[in-house]
Amino acid sequence: MKRSDAQILREYGPFPDVDCVHGVSHDGELVWFASGDKLHALDPASGQTLRSLDVPADAGTAFDGEHLFQIAGDTIRKIDPRTGQVLASIAAPNSGDDSGLAWAEGSLWVGQYKARKILQIDPSSGQILRTLESNRFVTGVTWVDGELWHGTWENDESDLRRIDPQTAQVLESVTMPPGIGVSGLESDGADRFFCGGGGSAKVRAVRRPA
Repeated sequence: MKRSDAQILREYGPFPDVDCVHGVSHDGELVWFASGDKLHALDPASGQTLRSLDVPADAGTAFDGEHLFQIAGDTIRKIDPRTGQVLASIAAPNSGDDSGLAWAEGSLWVGQYKARKILQIDPSSGQILRTLESNRFVTGVTWVDGELWHGTWENDESDLRRIDPQTAQVLESVTMPPGIGVSGLESDGADRFFCGGGGSAKVRAVRRPA
């Protein structure tokens, strides 16, 4: 397994009226992050929060190229990012333990924190299509260039892990500095990961290993 230390490129926040950052996603331009009762759109160039949507948002966030998906409690909502309108909803796989959320290959990928799992689910029905097991508490989940990455946060230690999407074998680990946790995780599709910082109320940009 390849190991390296995380290179933090930039910190955003803490943000006004945000107590905790949960899920994080990227729509090709803006970073979206969940703060409990809102989704916020962050411009990663200026560091400014441009707008917010009033939707329940206490766990993972994903973007399918057109719509946002957001976990809150026992529900995953499909949201129009322009208006904040909820277009559809499905049951979350394990209410209260679902953490990260990603979109890839026409599916949603759901991290399960204490269950230490990643589930591939059908975005229309919620049917579980695949289950991957981890040996660490799973937080954010993201796909980039055919690679599946997830965050961990356990005993005040966090890392970003690239795993085999068929076997869940850990192929690479990027260790975060002591005391810095990872809640949400999303790639910008290039050389950066955006990591939610939980109760620090921050979002951090971390260099994706070459």
